[in-house]
Amino acid sequence: MADRTAQIKPSDLLAFSTLRNEHIRLPYFLDYYRNKGINHFLIVDNDSDDGSLEYLMEQPDVSVWHTRKSYKKSKFGVDWLNWLQFRYGHNHWCLVVDPDEFFIYPFCDTRPIRALTDWLDASSIKSFSAMLLDMYPRGPITEQPYQAGQDPMDIACWFDAGNYTMTKNPQYGNLWIQGGPRSRVFFPNEPELAPALNKIPLVKWNRRYCYASSTHMLLPRGLNQVFDEWGGEKASGLLLHAKFLDTFTAKADEELERNQHYSASVEYKAYAERLRDSPELWCKWSEKYINWRQLEILGLMSKGNWA
Repeated sequence: MADRTAQIKPSDLLAFSTLRNEHIRLPYFLDYYRNKGINHFLIVDNDSDDGSLEYLMEQPDVSVWHTRKSYKKSKFGVDWLNWLQFRYGHNHWCLVVDPDEFFIYPFCDTRPIRALTDWLDASSIKSFSAMLLDMYPRGPITEQPYQAGQDPMDIACWFDAGNYTMTKNPQYGNLWIQGGPRSRVFFPNEPELAPALNKIPLVKWNRRYCYASSTHMLLPRGLNQVFDEWGGEKASGLLLHAKFLDTFTAKADEELERNQHYSASVEYKAYAERLRDSPELWCKWSEKYINWRQLEILGLMSKGNWA
């Protein structure tokens, strides 16, 4: 719909995303990553009808594709983005994020993503992990209206500091992380059904690579070795996940009706059922977000040996 990929320079940092009906989130999302140093966005719009596509087509640093095809049959958008990375991402650092995910990393308050990728290049590291950290407001999520262009962390500034489980996937070698408020609130009796929180969103892409399941795991399998098995710490980041705003209830109902999500949309069925009773995730153990250093102290991310 708008192909500006001829603008991409060999050293550019690229962001990839797939979305549907996220117009209200796009102004802040794009500005956040522009300010962090992303040079070009490559986005697949899955048949939005809220103006998302038209808005993206107007942005000078965005190339956007449109499809009415099934999100589920594209492996939940993975096939679409794998192709775009194959075509345009080769030899670039590529960040794959959703419009409600905000990448933070050590020193992100003073250093752009370029500083991180320069250090990763110098250290011969090709992939960088970032656990998904679900953010939520205090009180019912329907209570504080979100406005286009607003930092969602102005509203959703609380998170779970603990209650995370971690296992190693024997087939792919990646860590499998679950927990947080989605496990605590929506899957309290079946935590094994809670969504995976492990992600590897930042990769020095090669056209021989591909994501095998969302950004949870990659091929070749060596790209999943983003942790130290011998007791040390490797540098890692977080994706602040601002899913739970006042827009979420309508979004959950829409996605439940579309039935385009993993495992017969079991996640969205749990959302709809629980939110009908009490749309609140905050509890007495919730922590209020301050900065990345707080999250490092809590053991949710690490600067490793990056100084």
